[in-house]
Amino acid sequence: MTLLLVELFVEELPPKSLKKLGEAFATLLGQGLKAQGLAPADAALTAYASPRRLAVQVGDVAARAADQTMRSKLMPVSVALDAAGRPTPALLKKLAALGLEPGPDALALPGLERAPDGKAEALFLNRRQPGASLVDGLQQALHDSIARLPIPKVMQYQLADGWTSVQFVRPAHGLVALHGDQVVPVSALGLQAGRVTQGHRFEASRAQITLRSAASYAEQLRDEGAVIAGFAERRAELVGQLHAAAQQQGLQPIEDEALVDEVTALVERPNVLRCRFEPEFLAVPPECLILTMKANQKYFPLLDATGRLTEQFLVVSNIRPADASRVIEGNERVVRPRLADAKFFFDQDRKKSLASRVPQLAQVVYHGRLGTQGDRVERVRHIAAAIGGQLGGPALAALADRAAWLAKADLLTDMVGEFPELQGVMGGYYARHDGEPEAVALAIEDHYKPRFAGDALPRGQAGLAVALADKLETLVGLFGIGQAPTGDKDPFALRRHALGVIRMLVEQRLPLALPALLDGAAQAFAPGAIEPPGAALHDFIFDRFAGQLREQGYRAAEVDAVLGLRPARLDQVPPRLAAVRAFATLPEAPALASANKRVSNILRKGPGGAAAAVDAGLLREDAERALLAALERVAPQADAAFEAGDYTASLQALAVLKAPVDGFFDGVMVNDDDPALRANRLALLDRLHATMNRVADLARLAV
Repeated sequence: MTLLLVELFVEELPPKSLKKLGEAFATLLGQGLKAQGLAPADAALTAYASPRRLAVQVGDVAARAADQTMRSKLMPVSVALDAAGRPTPALLKKLAALGLEPGPDALALPGLERAPDGKAEALFLNRRQPGASLVDGLQQALHDSIARLPIPKVMQYQLADGWTSVQFVRPAHGLVALHGDQVVPVSALGLQAGRVTQGHRFEASRAQITLRSAASYAEQLRDEGAVIAGFAERRAELVGQLHAAAQQQGLQPIEDEALVDEVTALVERPNVLRCRFEPEFLAVPPECLILTMKANQKYFPLLDATGRLTEQFLVVSNIRPADASRVIEGNERVVRPRLADAKFFFDQDRKKSLASRVPQLAQVVYHGRLGTQGDRVERVRHIAAAIGGQLGGPALAALADRAAWLAKADLLTDMVGEFPELQGVMGGYYARHDGEPEAVALAIEDHYKPRFAGDALPRGQAGLAVALADKLETLVGLFGIGQAPTGDKDPFALRRHALGVIRMLVEQRLPLALPALLDGAAQAFAPGAIEPPGAALHDFIFDRFAGQLREQGYRAAEVDAVLGLRPARLDQVPPRLAAVRAFATLPEAPALASANKRVSNILRKGPGGAAAAVDAGLLREDAERALLAALERVAPQADAAFEAGDYTASLQALAVLKAPVDGFFDGVMVNDDDPALRANRLALLDRLHATMNRVADLARLAV
């Protein structure tokens, strides 16, 4: 068993895909070798990915896979042999098709076996299959791996002969395949494998690097090629340099994992340098400066101890000159026009108020069937004011209405036109400049939140009202015109909008009923513009909620028990779940859950309807009288605790019902022949069911 190295040397790979491509190449090639028996199932895989190479080392690779015995069923004995036990023409034909030449005694062929097959017997053929050679196995694995790589966009190019076309993520110029210190003669993308690769374009000690063995790959690339081949190792080196350079000035680099990954994919050996820009640019909102440095230049802005942006930033160079001053000056010269543009946009935008821009939204199409952004603003205003009124009365309703009216105006500013990611954020800055109340500015800034999983929620009640209104209008409107997500397609991010609504209602403990919110949002649309929100949207939101709760560690049965009742107020769901979890620890819980399931089935399937109310005069059996008496004692306690929001006490009060419920089912025939008795007993069970299932559907807890 020997270490195997395979490397594809290519032109610069797309940086945002490099990490994924490197991991996929290693995994796919390893799987291909393991499937052919050339490497053990636990063989170690080491992936390498740099801007110009994808490579993998596979441990314990054999020169040839072990032979295998293949057992195949030929045919039933009744078909293979005649009455005298001689081979039939069918058997002889089958053996000949397999490349065997049966003599007079075909049954004496090596590997032919007669064995039971169910109730009959069959003939089986055991043949030894030679193991794949490394050359053949690696060739197949390499071909399959390249074909299955998650390439974002395939590039077609011609080989040196000028005729042959090849498709790959980028043109490939070299292939290495070493088994130990021996070249494996495979080919791919028009290239023949060898042991020669290339290092850094400018800083390698030699133009070509001849690899001594598979094991020396990373070492030789580092020492001779000035390349850190491993993505993780190069990333760690980059992060270490970033923090070291920042700490020298008592600063810290901005945290951005995606940017670190992208820059790691852009350099073969990182060299972090510290630069600065003119302090006057700090008058521009920091979000603008940070975004232009990160998105356009791949720089790392530096923050002080309080988290404020400074005029210093870090760049990552792919070269290490003895005098880095020209590199530093060049990057400072490049960033200056970008920051000047941001300052120009900011200064120009403030010459017009947000309020003066609102009428122009009537000329911006929002959706072909839902009108313009101006139409949408009016709908969001209507919804936000209603929510604000519920949360804080007329004063909050007025703030929410004002914020909703101005919230989309920054879409028409130069800054947001250049950087769409800043919508909302810039609206907050411009609102403050216009003299709007701070609550309005915060609401405008926050009304898109939460934008993603883990994002902060809006600050302040006005922000919550506008953010809820914005997401509810989107959900109700798009569901109302039949634009619900399908499969993995969600072009309007409705799943994210639904999760945002859930998070705001639950985490902020807003006393708002979901059905009323959806109905209120629908009323903001013109009559006939949309279909009213029905069960589909309601179920969509609860499906997202159920998934979120399961991710938080709640058992599926607990979630189903609580959400199965479709509680109107989502903020009540966490305490209900806690109550269900506490109830499940009671010794009476399993029996009550099973009984509740039985009651549910009887009420659903029982013949005839239940009476409107229980008539004590029609109770004939002691067990049913005992159950009614217990219910009359327990129900007021459970209901009072429920109304007080003490769901745990409400459920635990039900524990005393176990004995009377057991007694009822042991001694009472519900489906009595007398219609009056049957209806009265069904009414009793209906009352029991209502009492037991206010907090959760306990039947769903039954095993």
